[in-house]
Amino acid sequence: MKIIKNEKLIERNGKIGNWISLGALLILGAGMYLSIARPELLTYSLICLAVGFIMTQVGMYMGSRWGRSPRPDEKLDAGLKGLHSEFSIYHYTSPVSHLLVGPSGVWVILPYHQNGQVYFEKNRWKIRGGGFFQVYMRIFGQEGIGRPELEAEGEVKSLRKFFARKMDEAAIPEIKPILVFTNDQVELDAGESPIPAMKLKQLKEFLRQGAKTRALSSGQIAEINSLLAGD
Repeated sequence: MKIIKNEKLIERNGKIGNWISLGALLILGAGMYLSIARPELLTYSLICLAVGFIMTQVGMYMGSRWGRSPRPDEKLDAGLKGLHSEFSIYHYTSPVSHLLVGPSGVWVILPYHQNGQVYFEKNRWKIRGGGFFQVYMRIFGQEGIGRPELEAEGEVKSLRKFFARKMDEAAIPEIKPILVFTNDQVELDAGESPIPAMKLKQLKEFLRQGAKTRALSSGQIAEINSLLAGD
């Protein structure tokens, strides 16, 4: 498997996340100081605490995706190690964050690192359990699973627009999203999810099985890789 990633973007965003987290600590500290030493400045103290809290959330979000190792791209690379050389995975170098191209087709990969019980019920993805820390993080908006189906729809549309600008409509391949849960401790129940969802350790075999039917020919794979490389 070939791995193509935007190392400069990863490094830059990782540094930005670190600086935001550091700034959040300073602003939170200032807010605490004002609340204790200058109670007459309560309004400013509350503003500092609110801004610091928001910056903390942003810093944690960026840190989990760009800073702390193993990052999502590193987990995907490790989980897919050993795939045939016809497969190529693109991290942050295409219109979507994680894109896999190979004999099994064009796949937009959406990684999730949630712990606990993740399940699809009544047309929504939900999460429960996972221990005190995970519950605490979800309460403060960091670890909620959100709306994967909407995220997947947006990613597929972005990639399709990219292909539409560079190739004939009839030649645009089917673009399929897939949800991949990278936490080994997650308990996953995809139920009747319209989008394939699985643990990372299942992904490689899933793609190998799909490659047996050759969703894309070698020529199609080469053309798509050429477009993504900007040739």
